[in-house]
Amino acid sequence: MKILLLNGPNLNLLGRREPGIYGTRSFEDFLPELVEAFPQFELEYAQSNHEGGLIDKLHEVGFSYHGIVLNAGGFTHTSVALADAVAAIGSPVIEVHLSNLHAREEFRQRSLLGRHCAGSISGFGLESYRLALHYLDGQRPKRMGFRV
Repeated sequence: MKILLLNGPNLNLLGRREPGIYGTRSFEDFLPELVEAFPQFELEYAQSNHEGGLIDKLHEVGFSYHGIVLNAGGFTHTSVALADAVAAIGSPVIEVHLSNLHAREEFRQRSLLGRHCAGSISGFGLESYRLALHYLDGQRPKRMGFRV
C-alpha cells in the first residue's frame, strides 16, 4: 500500500522553528521510525513551501495511492484551492497537525480542509503522523470511494 506523507509550508524547519510549539526533532529524523514501524506501507515523503507544489503532488498521487497524510501547515486555514484539491481526489486524506489547533489562536482553529478529509489528528507532535498511519493500517482503505 502506497501512502504519501505530505508536509506544507515551514515544516522543513521542524526542530529549529518554535521548538516550544513544534518540538525539537526534524521530520527527516522522525521518518525512519515510521518506515520501520509500518513495513506494510510504501511510504513516500514530500514537502513544499508552495501552495501549487502541494496541489500538484495531490493531483499526481491522489487517484493511485491508498492514503495521504497531510500537514498543510498555515494553508490549512487559508487555502480554498488546497481544500478543493483534497475534495477532488479519490485517495483518503488524513489531516494532521503537530500542535493542538483548538488551543492556538482563533484563526488556527478553523480548517478549510477538514470537511474533505477522512479525519483530523492534532496535538500529539510528530506522533500525529503515527496515529494517522495506524488508522490507515486498520482501515485498509480502497483508493476510491473511501469517504462518506
